[in-house]
Amino acid sequence: MRTLKGNKIYLRALEPEDLDFVHEVENNEDFWVVSATQSPYSRYMIKKYLENAHRDIYEVKQLRLVICDYNHTAVGLIDLFDLEPKDKRAALGILIADPADRKKGYGTESISLICNYCFRHLALHQVYVNVTTDNEASIKLFESLGFTRVGVKKDWIFVDNKFKDEALYQLINK
Repeated sequence: MRTLKGNKIYLRALEPEDLDFVHEVENNEDFWVVSATQSPYSRYMIKKYLENAHRDIYEVKQLRLVICDYNHTAVGLIDLFDLEPKDKRAALGILIADPADRKKGYGTESISLICNYCFRHLALHQVYVNVTTDNEASIKLFESLGFTRVGVKKDWIFVDNKFKDEALYQLINK
């Protein structure tokens, strides 16, 4: 699908061969704050998840795609979740797994591709993200792509024995 192909990366469906990559990402405690994960996932549970990843976005209200470079190496994951077809919106989450792969434009291109997919193929009106207010890199990224900060949830996330504020950003398809 050309909608999901960019200059540096492409987005593809999950495959059984992604078991090790997804297991590593889901069990990396550094990522748990952005995924709301609180305990590890077994290889068995991730295998079962991958076996059901083909289900329709309208049925399960979510879609996870793998971000790959053109060497066909998985560099991250991008998720649509909390799909609301009636209200024509979905939440977005993105993770570039290896810090060495960050600041290469993979995130920018992935978000642009998935938003284009949302607006063209899913006919969504908006995509939104939640970002802790101290996550300057993500804030800069989303703002550079036209996402607008529309509110702040005070003391929303409890991490490292303290509360963090979380900002809501929207990208509305005009």
